[in-house]
Amino acid sequence: MTNSKEYKRVTVKSLVEMKSNKEKIAMLTAYDYTMAKIVDGAGVDVILVGDSASNVMAGHETTLPITLDQMIYHASSVVRGIDRALVVVDLPFGTYQSDSKEALRSAIRIMKESGGHAVKLEGGKEIKDSIKKILNAGIPVMGHLGLTPQSIYKFGTYTVRAKDEEEAEKLISDAKLLERLGCFAVVLEKIPAQLAEKVAKSLSIPVIGIGAGNGVDGQVLVLHDMVGMTNEFNPRFLRRYMNLFESMTLSIGQYVSDVKASDFPSKEEQY
Repeated sequence: MTNSKEYKRVTVKSLVEMKSNKEKIAMLTAYDYTMAKIVDGAGVDVILVGDSASNVMAGHETTLPITLDQMIYHASSVVRGIDRALVVVDLPFGTYQSDSKEALRSAIRIMKESGGHAVKLEGGKEIKDSIKKILNAGIPVMGHLGLTPQSIYKFGTYTVRAKDEEEAEKLISDAKLLERLGCFAVVLEKIPAQLAEKVAKSLSIPVIGIGAGNGVDGQVLVLHDMVGMTNEFNPRFLRRYMNLFESMTLSIGQYVSDVKASDFPSKEEQY
């Protein structure tokens, strides 16, 4: 890490500064107060209230079913738990793709009702009018290119994107467009590391990767994957820092047998 600077509060301006100081940006998801408090206290720079809540919190197969009301609920819970991190909230599928006025209404609701600091939208040129409208209202926007999970049925699969030249060229021009429009950062998901590095070098705004190699300005993972609460999801880009699934299963099993054996509560644990 170079030229690390202490930030009492991380803002969109801090992230651009971090990029120019060559300090990597650490970003994680959170969806509730208790987890957000832990993530924020551990020094994470950006907390993403991701529409991945649809998968890890609600058990849906894709991110598509989650609603704007549900995203606001998760985001407001997270905001109450943080002191330092920048909170970015995903605009869910269907709230910005077809109509820029609806996109603006959705973003305003997120900002007003959750207290989040910025919104994230998936896509490039196709959604430029929505991005423009939201930015004109003074709401910071983070872009998202590469594998865009809200378009899963168009791709048909969660495999690596932008491997062919045509898709790579479109990704580069979309990234440059997002910067020109005024986005403060871009997430690149599941694309070749070399391409991600090329994009990061050609933009002055931070590029945050997930499955996009180490040549970008920061990394993001889904919290539940990173601490090993989920155990069925094993992409190459995921590093599990602990196995919470196993620890919790053992602890809960122990609790069950203590209750069954009348071992809990003990004399010391009653009034």
